[in-house]
Amino acid sequence: MGSSYDHAITVFSPDGHLFQVEYAQEAVKKGSTAVGLRGDSIVVLGVEKRSVPKLQDERTVRKIHKLDDHVCMAFAGLTADARILVNMARVECQSYRLTVEDPVSMSYIARHIASVKQHFTQRPGLRPFGLSTLIVGFDYDGSAHLFQTDPSGTYHEWKANAIGRSGKTVREFLEKHYTDEIAKSDEACIKLTVRALLEVVQSGGKNIELAIMRKGKPLEILDTATVEKLVEETEKERDAEAEAKKKAAGKS
Repeated sequence: MGSSYDHAITVFSPDGHLFQVEYAQEAVKKGSTAVGLRGDSIVVLGVEKRSVPKLQDERTVRKIHKLDDHVCMAFAGLTADARILVNMARVECQSYRLTVEDPVSMSYIARHIASVKQHFTQRPGLRPFGLSTLIVGFDYDGSAHLFQTDPSGTYHEWKANAIGRSGKTVREFLEKHYTDEIAKSDEACIKLTVRALLEVVQSGGKNIELAIMRKGKPLEILDTATVEKLVEETEKERDAEAEAKKKAAGKS
């Protein structure tokens, strides 16, 4: 597909492609789905948990990582690459705190992670990071933020976004259902994240991991029982909406 132009990361193809970067983006599309959502006073991360072997400790398989007291990150793509990037980001958060004597700002750490990724697309002997990230948290002024980075080193801020397997499908769902009214309610933000994941996760709460952070409070990773209860409530609400639409269509 890429001929000889996919052998070196620093070589452009005649039509302007860096094939190794595009291959890294394909690795992201094969990763577990991750959803991020920003409310007025809450940020939510939800990830699809793949089934693990019976004898493996599932605590060692984490897709959501805390970078600092007020920043956390979810990823889709290569787990080994994510471990290296998470460690680099944590060191940068602490370095910033020691140097500036303030917590790292959300835009700074998102830009730093994107810069590290971009560096790995421009140096011979390296390869791109095979993952995209969703970075959520609060700045010192209490404002909530959600950033997304991809293997090429670009980053953008979002109100809600999805990455990984079927990321486009989930993003379209969020575009259709996310509103400013939902952003005002913590509960509505959490349920919309669950509902978005249920678009691609078939086996319910046991395969969903949820993390929430409220303004001025630490990161909270919800236990399985709480997630399953949320899934059950969300599915009932979804079924009730579908029934109401069916009745309305029948009357018309």
